[in-house]
Amino acid sequence: MTDTTAGDPPRIGPATRVVLHDLAVRRDRDEWIVGRMVTRNFVALPAAGARAVELLGDGLSVARTEETLRAETGEEFDIADFVGDLTALGFVARIGDRPVPDAEPPRASLPWLRSRHVRLALHPALPLLVAALLTAAVVVLVRRPDLLPGYRDLLWSRHGSVVLLSGAAAGWTLLLAHELAHLVTARAAGVPGRMRLGTRLQFLVMQTDISGIELAPRRHRLTAYLAGIALNLSVASCLVLVLAATEPGTTAHRLLAAALLLALLPLPFQCMVFTRTDLYFVLQDLTGCRDLYGDGLAYARYRFRRAVRPVRRVARGKAPALARDDPSTRLPAHERRAVRIYSVVLVVGTAACLTFMAAVTLPVDIALLVGAVRGLGPEHGLAGNADAVTVLVVLGGVNVLWLVTWWRNRRARRARRARRARRATGAA
Repeated sequence: MTDTTAGDPPRIGPATRVVLHDLAVRRDRDEWIVGRMVTRNFVALPAAGARAVELLGDGLSVARTEETLRAETGEEFDIADFVGDLTALGFVARIGDRPVPDAEPPRASLPWLRSRHVRLALHPALPLLVAALLTAAVVVLVRRPDLLPGYRDLLWSRHGSVVLLSGAAAGWTLLLAHELAHLVTARAAGVPGRMRLGTRLQFLVMQTDISGIELAPRRHRLTAYLAGIALNLSVASCLVLVLAATEPGTTAHRLLAAALLLALLPLPFQCMVFTRTDLYFVLQDLTGCRDLYGDGLAYARYRFRRAVRPVRRVARGKAPALARDDPSTRLPAHERRAVRIYSVVLVVGTAACLTFMAAVTLPVDIALLVGAVRGLGPEHGLAGNADAVTVLVVLGGVNVLWLVTWWRNRRARRARRARRARRATGAA
């Protein structure tokens, strides 16, 4: 019997036993990654923490877990508090005889797609096939450099609206295929994954949340991160081989050249690791960092505060004071070095992107939209009005969609933070 009411959190005492959800565990350097694939929540624990999870999962009480850890390590642990932390993370299904309310797991894209359906996506022979296709395409391009696409290949039709609509359709189709490659590869590793629209600085992007892949082996993680790039390279390689067999100057040749350029265009963007692209996650994994972007941003803000605070104090006639503690000092040595270097890339890359947007992209968009508005009217004829409407719908629609997506994701992040705070308060 307990004296808690139905709405109160269960009391955790020495004799309490807990039932954990199905958790995945893997070792990563000196830590252990523990988490739930279903909710895509995971945490890095020291060896003692992973051992405590194992003991609690075996049915030991809080007191027995503390005694076992004390005998094995010679240290004291507050397992009751630890159980509260696990509960806040959503890892605990039952405390004593009382079930713990479980948050609804994030919705997965294509939930009918099972791991067994796509297990070949992780077959070791697949990267060899991609490499073979890429090698064949490179050989063809060395022999036929005239097949290399240029920006004029996108202008395959004299009608601007046709070029714009076909380019948008082909570009979004390739983008969807790129994200599907991430989703399928992650699903093969048992990670649900969810595709959705997102924003990266001024870019409207489609992204796939496969955060549960953190619990998979390294080969599976890197395969999932690089799957989209591999798909683009495979498509581009196949287009090169087909281009070599078509007659230059024909409509088919021009269409294939335009498709080849559209398949290659996303690849330079992947090098912009300061926007958390596919290569960013590869870099984060190889450096062993838990949150390279978040820690890099925190360190950049610290350096900025440290630079401007003495100036402010001198302007007010006060002696300079030290800024708040360096957040990177709380990280392991290998993470600290990576975070400090990445913070420079983050600041320089972000500044360059925003400068390019202000100096080039925004003026061009405004000029195109103004020109489209001026191109409306009976005096411009049917073709002129069709081109103007196409520009307004496609270009204006993309900008409106960026704003809606940015606002929606911002609200979703705030709601998730609020839910985590409420769960943590309830567990405490």
